[in-house]
Amino acid sequence: MQIIIRFFEEGDANALQQAARESTREVYPWLPWCHPGHSLDDARSWISKQVEARVCGTAFEFVIISLSGDFLGGCGLNHINETDRRANLGYWVRTSAAGQGVATAAVRALSTWAFTNTQLERLEIVAAAGNLRSQRVAEKAGAAREGVARSRLRLHEKFHDAVVYSIVRSSRPNA
Repeated sequence: MQIIIRFFEEGDANALQQAARESTREVYPWLPWCHPGHSLDDARSWISKQVEARVCGTAFEFVIISLSGDFLGGCGLNHINETDRRANLGYWVRTSAAGQGVATAAVRALSTWAFTNTQLERLEIVAAAGNLRSQRVAEKAGAAREGVARSRLRLHEKFHDAVVYSIVRSSRPNA
């Protein structure tokens, strides 16, 4: 599927909140922010923090939209380590757009953006061991599976093993 990624803007709050509420059942187990009570104020607050983080260079969060402008989900770079020039690459897709290649296209677009617009050398995708959909996305996008990191993620106050994937500047997909 063809998609566009662009930075989140204040005007995206309604679409973010609606997509989160639609997708709670599928997304909440892996991304606790997407909880059943996700409100418009939650969306506004999160977006405001992301705009600030972008200005500071501490995170880069993007909306995933269709060519016709439909809100499909989000992707971003966070946990940026400037010394080692690496960051976490994350993604989620609203339930009604899942299974259509949206996340895979977003990973490819975001990795291209990262290697064009930053000095990052390494992007890591860290997926909970039970999150098979996210792992398939990483593999379809060309990320290299590096192994399982024990107790790597804390979700809902419990630690979970995670599968770690990487995309590096010198061997990124479509390089």
